[in-house]
Amino acid sequence: METGANGAIHFLNVEYFFRLLYESRLSTSNPDIDFWSAFSVWFSHAWGVLGVISFLFAIIAFGIIVYASVRMKQIHHHEEHEKYSTLSPEVAEKQKDHHRWAHIQALVESASESDWRQAIIEADIMLEEVLTQAGYPGAGVGEKLKFARFKSLDDAWEAHKLRNEIAHQGSAFHLSDKAAFQAIKRYETVFKEFGEI
Repeated sequence: METGANGAIHFLNVEYFFRLLYESRLSTSNPDIDFWSAFSVWFSHAWGVLGVISFLFAIIAFGIIVYASVRMKQIHHHEEHEKYSTLSPEVAEKQKDHHRWAHIQALVESASESDWRQAIIEADIMLEEVLTQAGYPGAGVGEKLKFARFKSLDDAWEAHKLRNEIAHQGSAFHLSDKAAFQAIKRYETVFKEFGEI
């Protein structure tokens, strides 16, 4: 890159560079031409062009870095918004984890009476958590049900009574598959009313 007498900048002149190279070759056989002088002129011009190209690359790289940083912040903000925004009831229902209830159903559908007992006990624990989340006071399920008012309250009481018989009598209490299945269906009715399953 050359600067003229009037301050104007003349960009890369390919012919000028070839001429300098040609003169540098001639200087090896012609003592009148100073090889080092020609080389230094050529090198200074080449270094100037390299500086301009490097500067342009630096500007482009800086622009890419700024753009990438802005995009990363936008993506992170969008992910946080989706994570913490209020879900519609339909979406919340789809995202709810029903693994626990599926485990209870698998227990009551087995051929083992001990599995039926475990299914009812786990369903009652789940009932206590649902009642606590609903804001009913009391130390246990029985206490909470005394203060509760909801449509399937009778189902909750009947299922909880069976759970108490299992807990108090232990293995001495004979639990039929029919009674176990009915109890789980009662729990299911309650959980559906509260939107738990």
